[in-house]
Amino acid sequence: MSLKIILIMLALSGVGGIVLGYVLRVLIGLASRGSVELDIKQKLLHAQEQAAKIIAEAQFRGEVVETERLAPIEEREEKVASREERVASREEFLDEKENEVRAREQEAVRVKDIAEDLAKERSKELSKVANLSEEKAREELFAQIERAYEEAILLRLQKLEANGRERLEDKARTILTTSIHRLGNAVNAETMSLSVVLPSEDVKGKIIGKEGRNIKAFERATGVDVLIDDSPDKITLSSFDPLRRHIAKIALEKLIADGRIQPAKIEETVEKTRAEVAEITKQKGEAAAYEVGVIGLPPKLTALLGRLHFRTSYGQNILQHSIEMAHLAGMLASELDADVSVARTGALLHDIGKAVDHEVQGTHVEIGRRILEKFGIDKRVILAMQSHHEEYPYETPESIIVQVADAISGGRPGARRDTVDRYLERLGDLELIAGTFAGVEKVYAIAAGREIRVFVNPGKVTDIAMHTLARDIAKRIQEELKYPGEIKVNIIRENRVVEFAR
Repeated sequence: MSLKIILIMLALSGVGGIVLGYVLRVLIGLASRGSVELDIKQKLLHAQEQAAKIIAEAQFRGEVVETERLAPIEEREEKVASREERVASREEFLDEKENEVRAREQEAVRVKDIAEDLAKERSKELSKVANLSEEKAREELFAQIERAYEEAILLRLQKLEANGRERLEDKARTILTTSIHRLGNAVNAETMSLSVVLPSEDVKGKIIGKEGRNIKAFERATGVDVLIDDSPDKITLSSFDPLRRHIAKIALEKLIADGRIQPAKIEETVEKTRAEVAEITKQKGEAAAYEVGVIGLPPKLTALLGRLHFRTSYGQNILQHSIEMAHLAGMLASELDADVSVARTGALLHDIGKAVDHEVQGTHVEIGRRILEKFGIDKRVILAMQSHHEEYPYETPESIIVQVADAISGGRPGARRDTVDRYLERLGDLELIAGTFAGVEKVYAIAAGREIRVFVNPGKVTDIAMHTLARDIAKRIQEELKYPGEIKVNIIRENRVVEFAR
């Protein structure tokens, strides 16, 4: 009995120990769990505090950055706002101006419409009264207006011509007359001859040689054609190059004087003559430059200038023409306060292109420009010489002076000559051109073709139409004819009334 109790007690105590151990384990587990959760809560709180600090710091920095960023934006917004205000004010101003312009346009259109209505009414009234068509009425109206204001226009033109043009022409005439008188001792230009006079008929045979070998050698050495015609005492030399012609002439005269005419002697004489002519051209160029006071020209350019001694234009020696032009240009430049040195140099070198125009393509003006540019001549001199034939516009006062000096030198009486056939042909062409215009009754070419007098029908050509007719005739002559100097177009309109007393 007691053993069972003991066993029961032992069993109960074992069960109680187990239960107590379990309870203790549970309590210990709960205690450790509570400590872990507490640690976790503490760490979570610490983390939240750190996060709050970081967020607060980030917000602070963000506010600082935002403030710094918004500052210039606000300034820009203020500038944009001010600009918008100015643009708005300008738009208002432009709108006002546009409204004013529109109002003026509307007023102009209204006035134009009124004027057109009045003109239409006037035309209709004229048509009704005169029994005319609208087209004829318009012509009658225009004719009436022309007749009404013709006298006023003529008076205005006469006043302008009397008060302005005459003073300028008198001043220009005085300057030109003074310059021409100062150069009044200039002689007429020489005419270069292409013929060689033979002392006897026997010399012609020596020049020809056996089977023509002498004349063939001479033509080959000089580059010219020897023309032997029926004239007993003359041989003609022909070549497009005037320098070759001159060399051939001098060489042939030397051979005739020497008497020994054979191929070897011909070649030797031609070579010597070519060297002599080269020296002559150099001396002629230096003498021309010295005479007009142009210094500092390159030697090769001076030699080219000397070649103009052997060139002629309408019978006028070009080198003498250039020298005369240089003197005239210097006088005119001094009177007009222009650059005398530039004017003289431009005039002296204005025809330098003619020295090689048989060898180089282009007009002598263009060739001359290239030559002067190659030698580095002053740009002002090139501008002065390039306009003497009006191929280039007048850019300096000296260019006008050179052109005027060219006209004076080439246009004065006796300076140039022309063949009789070309002279008569030019006179006939002048009269023919002027006679083709309506209202012209008679045309006379006078003063060696430098002036034409045109008599018009006073019933067909009015005083106003005379000015237009003169311009049209002068324009036709410039376009269709080539001539030295200038041609004066003189329109004459006169009314004659004849009555007889019996």
